[in-house]
Amino acid sequence: MGQVEVMEGLIGPTLKGEGYALVRVRLSGERRKTLQVMAERLDGEAMTVDDCASISRVLSALLDVEDPVSGSYDLEVSSPGLDRPLIKKEDFTRYAGFEVEVRTNALLSGTRRFCGRLVGVMGTTVGVDLNDSGGVIQIPFVEICEAKLVMAEDLVAVPRKRDR
Repeated sequence: MGQVEVMEGLIGPTLKGEGYALVRVRLSGERRKTLQVMAERLDGEAMTVDDCASISRVLSALLDVEDPVSGSYDLEVSSPGLDRPLIKKEDFTRYAGFEVEVRTNALLSGTRRFCGRLVGVMGTTVGVDLNDSGGVIQIPFVEICEAKLVMAEDLVAVPRKRDR
């Protein structure tokens, strides 16, 4: 289990207890590390600056005690925003029907970047209906290195509170 997975195991339950869901944990930087924690509210309401500050206080105390990151680092708490990253299979199911951009580790059909309407998860693949009329491509979930929602009218029109 890697360092990020260990931190997810620490941070996820703590956030849930505070009314938030963990979206992503990233640790970056060599000299001065940055621990980025991306979270969203469990009630579906929009995140506020106060939410981020509250999460930062709770996580600072937790991370001081558990000390999962060697050396000094900056803690950065943010919300996923409208161009939300898609990390887990549940994300790809939840946002089916929306425009996405998916990048892969390996070449698939001669490219590593796919844009289109997210069809959803089908077993071990994610379906994307390509914008260039290439039809639906099935992308193996294990090959996805980055995926995010694309700002489009249908995404902006979604009410702030979503069914969970």
